[in-house]
Amino acid sequence: MGTAADANLGTTTVREGYAFDEAALAGWMTANVDGFAGPLHVEQFKGGQSNPTYKLVTPTRSYVLRRKPPGQTLKGAHAVDREARVLTGLERANFPVAHVYGLCTDDTVIGTWFYVMDMVEGRIFWDATVPGVSNSERAAIFDAMNATMAQLHSVDYAAVGLGDYGRPGNYFERQIGRWSKQYFEDVDAGRDETMDRLIAWLQANIPADDDATSITHGDFRIDNMIFHPTEPRVLAVLDWELSTLGHPGADFAYNAMMYHMPPHIVAGLGGCDIAALGIPSEADYLAAYCARTGRDVMPGYDFYMAFNFFRIAAIFHGIKGRYLRGTAASAQAEDRARVLPELIGIAWQQAVKAGA
Repeated sequence: MGTAADANLGTTTVREGYAFDEAALAGWMTANVDGFAGPLHVEQFKGGQSNPTYKLVTPTRSYVLRRKPPGQTLKGAHAVDREARVLTGLERANFPVAHVYGLCTDDTVIGTWFYVMDMVEGRIFWDATVPGVSNSERAAIFDAMNATMAQLHSVDYAAVGLGDYGRPGNYFERQIGRWSKQYFEDVDAGRDETMDRLIAWLQANIPADDDATSITHGDFRIDNMIFHPTEPRVLAVLDWELSTLGHPGADFAYNAMMYHMPPHIVAGLGGCDIAALGIPSEADYLAAYCARTGRDVMPGYDFYMAFNFFRIAAIFHGIKGRYLRGTAASAQAEDRARVLPELIGIAWQQAVKAGA
């Protein structure tokens, strides 16, 4: 059985249905990308991103192209213009992201909107246990991830042109409302008594700091970062599809879910002997983030963690509904449906820690 790295690493020839006019792209790059010189060779990354991603190879350097998928798409989905915008803003703040050379909103060039950015070379760790490095380097890698997240949440988003990148405030109220509505409306997937109890508890216990706002990544995991080839240093954070103005505590807790997530559900550290690996404890990881962001403590942390597990449970519940209706790819969807009760149980355990 292949690993996540096998499935996602590297490139392949452009898949059927995803090809485009490469000469038209080369013409656009000649006009819009400083220093571009062909000939141009196009490959497609294997990773299953919802926005198709391509490697553009020239004799002197490589680039990355992200595009909306061909065909009809949902309104607001696959917003490559938002991705390009947040990357450009964050680069102004000296945050580690790939440099964006240009955004094209002319469908006649390659058929859909796209943007071209720098190809950042380095290491991606698909396994949260970071195999193949020493304990001291593993500890430094986790510390670099922590520092990068603290840096993101400290960016003055208005100053870098992202003041209207999302709706500030009432984050938990809006998110709990959105995901619980989806859960209650999917009658095919059924109801779960613990999930019902969890939703009621979350709605009644939204922390007082619901208006705290920063740029949030939305999917801040170790495998969404490119690390320096030899140093424990983050060169670029990837995959900004879910980024918005949101709650920094929720974004941090999403990253820290790895401490509770069993590897058979989603890649995580649940059940691992993290001390033997040199990985910081959850308490130490939280304390380091708090120190970097000027907090003494994070009183809502257990709520944020319960919320994040609830959100994933709601997503898996939706997958279960689609699987039962025959509209979801079967192998992974069946797995998601099977582990749903376990995931809801973990979410409730976090609520209990928070006083439920």
